Amino acid sequence: MTTETSSELTNGDTSESADMALPPLIEARAGRAPRAVSATLPNGLDTLVVRRPTVPMVEVRLRIPLPAANSATAAATTARGSLMSASMLFGTAQRNQERLANDLAAVGADLSVSADADRLLFSTAVLRTGLSTVLGLLAEVVTSASYPSAEVAAERDRLGQRIAMALTQPAVVARMARSRRLFGDHPYAQTMPDLSVVAGLEAATLRRTHRDRVRPYGATLVVVGDVQPATVVRQATSAFADWVGPARKSRMMPLPDFDPVGITLVDRPGAVQSNVRIGGGAVGRRDPVYAALQLANLIFGGYFSSRLTENLRERNGFTYSPHSGIDNSAAGSTILIDADVASAVTARAVHETWYELGRMALAPVTQDELDSARRYALGTLALSTATQAGLASTLTSLAGQGLSASWLTDYQKAVAGVTIADVQAVSHRYLSVSSLATVVVGDAALVENSLGSLAALRKPG
Repeated sequence: MTTETSSELTNGDTSESADMALPPLIEARAGRAPRAVSATLPNGLDTLVVRRPTVPMVEVRLRIPLPAANSATAAATTARGSLMSASMLFGTAQRNQERLANDLAAVGADLSVSADADRLLFSTAVLRTGLSTVLGLLAEVVTSASYPSAEVAAERDRLGQRIAMALTQPAVVARMARSRRLFGDHPYAQTMPDLSVVAGLEAATLRRTHRDRVRPYGATLVVVGDVQPATVVRQATSAFADWVGPARKSRMMPLPDFDPVGITLVDRPGAVQSNVRIGGGAVGRRDPVYAALQLANLIFGGYFSSRLTENLRERNGFTYSPHSGIDNSAAGSTILIDADVASAVTARAVHETWYELGRMALAPVTQDELDSARRYALGTLALSTATQAGLASTLTSLAGQGLSASWLTDYQKAVAGVTIADVQAVSHRYLSVSSLATVVVGDAALVENSLGSLAALRKPG
């Protein structure tokens, strides 16, 4: 059997295909902000509802602030938040774990709980007809989670095992080292629960913490889907009527300054690759230059067509997927740069990353680079908010920083107006090597000398 190539099929004439040039890309258009109805319930719970009747489903998010007040309480807050989020669905005053799970499943819902340094987050999706039931069950959990002693003890042991296993992973070690370098005594430096603190937790401690910290004031309920906003507000008012507590503003420590000089080297004997982690301060979503910094980040390392990928992956073959991004937390924003490389090329990879940072800080980007990053930023935002789930998660994240749905329109307009000069200005301020901290986790015996030729080496803090 023989096959014919495309040139054989056309007798070698490719002039037709050569004339069929690709049309120019359509410019990304700024979308409209979703029409969101906001209401504060009598108990102080902020509620945000968006009607999005694409499918007969509803996405629900409940965000409850849970920050550590200071560095002294960070270890306890992180440990308790982790174990609470894993134990909250073990039952309530009215239902045991099995009945709670069955009642959620009966309306097609699967409730999940997660925790981080800023908050507890409840998430679920449910058929439109089951929303009232889900809100009632969610209210039951936040008002009367039972934390049965035997189940909590078993989950505490499992959590300890997961933490111990995570601490053997180089990426986790690298993230912890960078956080300690950037945040020092700030609670954000506590990226993983402390094993010794977790081991000492009891069910009674979780019940007490729940009573003290799981309050409606400062919390936000986000509902997106095939609903009528006024109906949802009535349902939520009824469901959460018994969830009460004194108004108390969560205290949030500002991010500290850090010393960017030198490379922190975390020794991992026998490692065949190094984890390069770089980070520094960034502006938050409220700042007028946030859009420019986002585009600068994309051009540098924020997507596959970035300069960092071109250098480390395509040109040098050091790594498969280097990446940079802006992390927006309640206390402030940071820019983070990651690359995992072979031990033998660690210093070269750090040097090339610094080189690309220097190019961003000292020389203007091209118009093509800016336009490509702009299209990507607008396109990914449109995709991330096109679904009910994506929009619900985005609005919840914005609410955590005190921003409304209108920010989405303002941000798109800002992105559309960013100039080359804007990108260079923010790059000079936030992407300069002199304003960023560098951390490397790797085999010191293999990388110490070469890294030391780049900058002074620091011991992990």
